[in-house]
Amino acid sequence: MAKILQIETATAVCSVALSIDGRTVSIKEESGQNLHASNLTLFIESVMQNSELNLSDLDAIAISKGPGSYTGLRIGVSTAKGLCYALDKPLVAIETLKMMAAGFVLEKPDYEGLICPMIDARRMEVYTTVLDGNLNVLEETSAKIIDEQSFSELLSNYKITFLGDGAAKCADVLNHPNALFSDSNFNSAGNMSSLALNAFTHANFEDVAYFEPFYLKDFVLTQPKKKV
Repeated sequence: MAKILQIETATAVCSVALSIDGRTVSIKEESGQNLHASNLTLFIESVMQNSELNLSDLDAIAISKGPGSYTGLRIGVSTAKGLCYALDKPLVAIETLKMMAAGFVLEKPDYEGLICPMIDARRMEVYTTVLDGNLNVLEETSAKIIDEQSFSELLSNYKITFLGDGAAKCADVLNHPNALFSDSNFNSAGNMSSLALNAFTHANFEDVAYFEPFYLKDFVLTQPKKKV
C-alpha cells in the first residue's frame, strides 16, 4: 500500500493529508494569514497520530509545488525536503492548480465542461490554467491579467467553471453565459491523493537536493516608503 503524506501551503490554506493507495484517510487544515510557519509541523503530527502510523511508515512525501504564495511555498517545500532527507523517502511534486481541478472533479464527477482554477496574485492578476474533465491541460499555467476578453474564445464554445481564491474577483469581469463560478475551497492536500499516487506509481520523483517551488513569477522585495 502506498502511504503518502501530502502538504499544501501555496495559498492561505495550511493543509496536510495522508493518503493510502490514492484515498485520503486523514486530513488537518485551516485557512488564515501567516499560519504555515506555526501550524504545519503540528498538522503533520496530528494527521500521523490520527492515522495511527509513524513517519517511518510513509512511502513518499507529496508537496503542492505552486504557483502561489512565495513564503507559503518555501515553508511547505523546505518542510517536505526535511522529511525526505530525514526519512530517506522520495519527493513527489503536484502542481497546485491541477490539484484544485482534481478536487473539483471529485466534487462534481458528472461535470461536462472546462475547469479554470485561479490563484489570486494581485489586483486583477491571477495564476491560472485551463483543464478538461480528465485533467488534460488545454492552456498552460500562466499569470494573467483578467479583462472582459479573457477566455473569450473558449467561452464561446464551452462552459467553464472558474474556481479558487482568484475567481471571485473576476466574476464581474467574466460576464458570459458560459462562465460559471464555484465558491468551494479546493486548496486542500486531500485533493492531491490520486495525483500523488499516480506520480508515485510511475516513480515520478523530484531531486530533493535541487527541487524548487514553481513560483511562476520572481519574488520582488519592496522597500517601505519613507515617512515624510
